[in-house]
Amino acid sequence: MVRLSFHGHSAFQIEGGGKRLIIDPFLNNNGLTDIKPSDVQVDTILLTHGHGDHVGDAVEIAKSCGANVIACYELATYLGGLGLDVHPMHIGGGHNFDFGRVQFTVAHHGSGLDRGDGSGMVYMGDPAGLLLTIEGKKIYHAGDTGLVAEMGILGDMHDIDVALLPIGDNFTMGIDDAVYAASKLLKAKVTIPMHYNTFPVIAADPEEFVFKLSKQGGVGKVLKIGEIYEIP
Repeated sequence: MVRLSFHGHSAFQIEGGGKRLIIDPFLNNNGLTDIKPSDVQVDTILLTHGHGDHVGDAVEIAKSCGANVIACYELATYLGGLGLDVHPMHIGGGHNFDFGRVQFTVAHHGSGLDRGDGSGMVYMGDPAGLLLTIEGKKIYHAGDTGLVAEMGILGDMHDIDVALLPIGDNFTMGIDDAVYAASKLLKAKVTIPMHYNTFPVIAADPEEFVFKLSKQGGVGKVLKIGEIYEIP
């Protein structure tokens, strides 16, 4: 059984394939999360891109529990330079791990990490989404992205069990674009909204997303913070 839990913003923990994973562990500065980095015990950390609200507390978590970090090449190389165990990949590429398969997918956004010293941001390569296959279940985490036609290719090629889509607008898709992506392109069995309400500028009503998706024949589910969803 593959279990998925939501921890605010775009952070999800996944248990499956005998392993524990976390995606985009933005916790310390996330007012909506229910966990601290010290609570996280995982084997693998997956990062969609290099912005601070997605890299989050990956360094602290990886150093604490020895987790391997999977990310696009530039971000992985940077984190490897900090002493982390990393596996670099890139968009379109896939790799089979002991827990399952990871493929990086197209996302339209940015990727840079603030140095924290006032000197600006370090370029962290391209942003990406993630297509995970664990115990035969397919999970698509879109990362931060606008609406992209490549989502239709993913929907055609893969029978997606769960899609995790941003709905907060301003930096990513808003609700209407996410509804189109879910219903017309990805056609996942269930779509879970993410990347909303963490900051005032990305305020959005996830129930509005679920309602509008249902009108298009799709199934949406809002996860409460800390709620676990078992993929059937």
